[in-house]
Amino acid sequence: MSNFQFQQTQQESHFIRHEPCPKCGSSDALSRYSDHVFCFSCNHYAKGTQEVNQVNQGTEVKQGKTRQLEMTGTTAAIQDRRISLDVAKRYGVTVEQGAQGTITKHHYPYYSRVTKAVVGTKVRNVATKDFYATGSLSEAGLFGQQAFASGGKYITVTEGELDALAVNEMFDGKWPAVSIRSGAASAVKDIKASLEYLETFDNVVICFDNDEAGIKAAEAVVSLFSPRKAKVCSLPLKDAGDMLKANQIRAFVKCWWEAKAYRPEGIISFGDDDLWDSFVKRGTEEVIPFPSCFEGLNIKMNGGIAAGELTVIGALTSIGKSTMVSNLVCGFSKETSSTVGCIFLEASPAETVENLVSVQSGINIKNIPQEMKDYVAYKKIYDQMGDKNNLHLLNHCGSLESEDLFAKIQFLIKGMDCDIIVIDPLQAGVVSNENASIDDFMDRCLKLIKNTNVSMILISHMRQPRVGQRPHDVGEYDLKGSSSINQIAFNTILLSRDKMSEDEYERNCTQVQLVKCRRTGRTGVAGWLYYEDNTSRLIATTAPEIKLSNSHEDF
Repeated sequence: MSNFQFQQTQQESHFIRHEPCPKCGSSDALSRYSDHVFCFSCNHYAKGTQEVNQVNQGTEVKQGKTRQLEMTGTTAAIQDRRISLDVAKRYGVTVEQGAQGTITKHHYPYYSRVTKAVVGTKVRNVATKDFYATGSLSEAGLFGQQAFASGGKYITVTEGELDALAVNEMFDGKWPAVSIRSGAASAVKDIKASLEYLETFDNVVICFDNDEAGIKAAEAVVSLFSPRKAKVCSLPLKDAGDMLKANQIRAFVKCWWEAKAYRPEGIISFGDDDLWDSFVKRGTEEVIPFPSCFEGLNIKMNGGIAAGELTVIGALTSIGKSTMVSNLVCGFSKETSSTVGCIFLEASPAETVENLVSVQSGINIKNIPQEMKDYVAYKKIYDQMGDKNNLHLLNHCGSLESEDLFAKIQFLIKGMDCDIIVIDPLQAGVVSNENASIDDFMDRCLKLIKNTNVSMILISHMRQPRVGQRPHDVGEYDLKGSSSINQIAFNTILLSRDKMSEDEYERNCTQVQLVKCRRTGRTGVAGWLYYEDNTSRLIATTAPEIKLSNSHEDF
């Protein structure tokens, strides 16, 4: 049934026409009567005979005197709605008939929750589908509540009286069915008023209208009940009354038995098909391999980083984070089909181009004197990289407000089809390095990757090393900022280098440690990388002590 508000006035008004509603924009939900207008979609009401442009100014609702209790007519079957005489008697519904025997009005009785006596009615004008109320409904229970004693296995709650009659009809009177009093707009209020009664049943099936208002109302009321008591029935037609009228009784019964118990969002149970499907899919996620020089990581991480994972890479100052990032990005671009969104908050776009073109070409442009730089050759490499259309940058240096940053990340993902996002460094992505600020940033990153299934790589600074700390003596708890950085990360990778070693080879060797991998559980040293200064590339190598040992054996 549509939402409505009852006009309890001394003089009965008469329906004139349907009109567009100036409040909600509905094309024909506003009903104009001789003394008021009312929208059955948004409950907008205005008294008097103003035109729509006057109504739009918003006239306050003024309750008139209560109309005297009206319960006339005779008990009879409502044949056009397929409601039998037995069901009409059970609910106490009466009808009025015209000269030709056609039913012109339905009278739906409402009983006091306390005295169990009829205290009000709702009268339905069959021709106009209009309602008015008589008596007082303020102390009334749900429609039909008086017909069914407390307690039992099932009860169905509908959005309108005819729907309650229809449900009871389709079950041959076996299961109780009641209706809220005033449509979807007051569903929560009506349910709360009769909650004690409804809670006596083992199962409460919410069977509201299959429209936006009804669906929202059902979602709002199910949480009022004890856990797993309320179930929501979804129908292929608008409501239960339409199901009966279309003689789709078998389809309705099937939907009713398949009604799903309400559970708060995020609660799942063993036995749920969705939970099992997620298990079957585990391990089949799209995995993006690290560039070939990081093969040790690929082995420990079952092929690389998976879609929807957040990876943190940490290193001390001047260890070579920027070099590693440039090699990673170029590797992803060259060796995979991924599109990478780069948010480098400590490097200008020009510096980023220099770094990436250097790695791509194998020429460390920084080392070349300005007058000897071959920009024609560099432009060719640059254009070749651009032709792939898989590298996109954020043109910004320094910290950025979270809302602005995440809006731009969303655009890179949705607008530029990026499936890898690299942020360097994490600490520049927050306006403050206080724990609360970083916690919020990490939480938003987690939600983002889960909603978009993107792979995100965060580059993190590390705390200042302790006096006497050995170069490779680093751990995940040395990441600068909140402990949530490592806690939320799916993978944590640490880089370390003895940058002050007297040995040239050792000085340019970086150890790669995998200290956390949620997917595989594997940790440990995942290889060594040697930095070639003339090419700016990282190549896989062996640990300095092993190379030194091998050189001694060769000697």
